[in-house]
Order: sequence, then structure tokens, then C-alpha cells
Amino acid sequence: MDTEVAHLKSLLKNRVFSLTKQRKIRLLIRHYHSTLIVLLDHAIGTGKHPVFIREDLKALHEQTISCMDELLSFIETRFAAYLGMDERVPATYLAVAREELAQKLEKVRKQLVPSMGEKYVLDTVLLCLEAFVSEQPEEEQAVTFRDVLYHRELLKNLEQLEESDRVSSRYTLLEEMLIGMNFNHRNFIVSFTQKTADRVNMQEELKEKIHLLTLYQKELKQLIAEPDKCYQPDYPELNTTLDNWFSQELFYMEKKLHLEIVPIGTEKEGADERKNTYKLLCTLSEDQLGILLKAADDLKIVISRSLSNIFNQIVPYLSTPYREDLSPDSMRSHTYSIEERDKQIVIETLQKMIEKIREY
Repeated sequence: MDTEVAHLKSLLKNRVFSLTKQRKIRLLIRHYHSTLIVLLDHAIGTGKHPVFIREDLKALHEQTISCMDELLSFIETRFAAYLGMDERVPATYLAVAREELAQKLEKVRKQLVPSMGEKYVLDTVLLCLEAFVSEQPEEEQAVTFRDVLYHRELLKNLEQLEESDRVSSRYTLLEEMLIGMNFNHRNFIVSFTQKTADRVNMQEELKEKIHLLTLYQKELKQLIAEPDKCYQPDYPELNTTLDNWFSQELFYMEKKLHLEIVPIGTEKEGADERKNTYKLLCTLSEDQLGILLKAADDLKIVISRSLSNIFNQIVPYLSTPYREDLSPDSMRSHTYSIEERDKQIVIETLQKMIEKIREY
């Protein structure tokens, strides 16, 4: 059986590499995947026959089920892009996947010995895995192939955690792994931000706190999340949530430091009026604000004699968590080469505004 499984894996890889059109590859992968699920359903049904009371036949049947599950895992891991990952998982396949995960989860629980600082985070992850492998008939309809694959990879990464290489000098291996997998569970976010805030608050000087927060945020940006990975697809991405938290904390501390250096009411009289004007804080970046203003001009939502005039009239009264004084010319020039990521963030922000307006 092991030889046959290895042969089938090799055969599938060779057939995929021999095809040049994405449509044909997608059809091939989905054909193998759906056929294996049908065979798995058939094998599970056959296993209920009284003959499988015999220990040798029972062991053979379990090995057959295990081989089919291994092939399914291989396809879902290597060729996930060609599958309908948001389709509902068949009940029999889900039962096999849960049994496999439950066995591995028990081994991982005995294997991992977290430090005191990691215990709460690890407990959160293990509880999520336990909830997934438990029987939940009322939620069967909601489980997709993407859910199964995510929990399978999460457990695999926990198994290999001690063998991984750290990228950051300030985050633990467990934190790095969860950030990379976009584990956007609320308990993890609360635990992470509280732990980081406690470490920062140990610094006596405000400048030291700002410096440490900046280092944390810098290293967060260097931890690249895997594409299309998400624990809760309906929630914001973990990197975005944590980055926003860092930005808000830094903005608050920098304002506090500014007030310590220049108390309210002590600014020099006669300074430029715009510099003393209260600025509106926007959580979007400078480039993202530029996209919004350009779109408003193109659609004639804001009417002016030129795009430059719109930027000159509006931008001086705006600030971001990263910059207090924005340059109208710089913002306008960035609209000539718009980054795809900035465009996507603006679209998501507008979609959220639409949903909010519908609630009014």
C-alpha cells in the first residue's frame, strides 16, 4: 500500500507538470480529489460489514482508509489552488479527518512544554483544535475543505515548532508561527497586545517606549503571512489588526511626548496658521488617502479646477498615524503609480462604509 501511494503521488505530479493549461490541470486535480472522496465513502461503508470483526481484516481496512486520507491530504496541500476550497466537506471524509487530527493532537499535547509566557496562547490554539475535532453535528454544514486544510497545517506546524528557525528577536516561535498562519482569534490578539504593552511599559522613559514599540512593529512587518490562510475568514487579517494597534499606540505616545516638550499654549505666536490648525487623524496611509481623493476628482464628487487644487485645499488638514504633516505634492505624485495593496485596502474600507451606511 505504501508503494502504491508513493506511485500515485508521483503519477499525479507528472501528469500535472505535463499539462500547460490551467483549466486542464484544475479538471484533473478535481477529478482525482472527488474520486478519492467517493472511494473513501465506499470504504467506510464497506467497513461496517461483519467480516471486519476479524483483527487482520480490520487492520487492513484501517490501513486502506489511512492511505486514502494521505492521498487526499497530499492533493489538498500541494494543489489547493485548483480545488474548490470553500465547498462543504462530505460527512464521511470529515469524520476521517477529525479522527486523524485528534490522534495527532494528543501527541502534540504531550510533546509541547510551553514557557509561562506562552501557556495562555498555546492553550488557546489547542482549545481551537479540540473544538474542531469534536463532534458538532449542528455545524457539519459549515465545515469546508479550507477549514480542514487550515487545522491540518496548524497542527503540523505545532508538531514541527521546535525545529523551526526564528525570524524575529522579539517574538517567540509560537507567535511567529501563528502570525504567519493568520491566526486571527480574538483571544490571541488580546493576549499578544497585552503582553507587548506590559513589556513596553517596563521602560521608564517615554522615548524608550516609543523606540521599543517601533522595533516590535518593524519586526511584525518582516513576518510574512502565508497567502489565503486565515483562521476566521470573516474577521480582519491578523497582521492588519496588530499593525493598526501598534500605529495607534505610537501615535498616542508621540502626541504625549510632544505635549511634554511643547505644552499646550506655549507655541510661538505668529506661526503659520495651518500648522496650528487641528488636523484630522486618518487611519489610512498617505498613499491610500491619495487614491480616495483622486477617485473623488475623477468622478466629480469633489469639483475643483484641478486635482492639484484638491490636494492643496484638503491635505494640510489631514494626518496619519505615521506622519502628522502630509505633503500635497507628494501625495498627488504617488497617485501616478498606485500600489495594488493600497488599492485593495481602500476598496475594503469603502465596502465597510457601504455596510455601515446600510445599517443607518
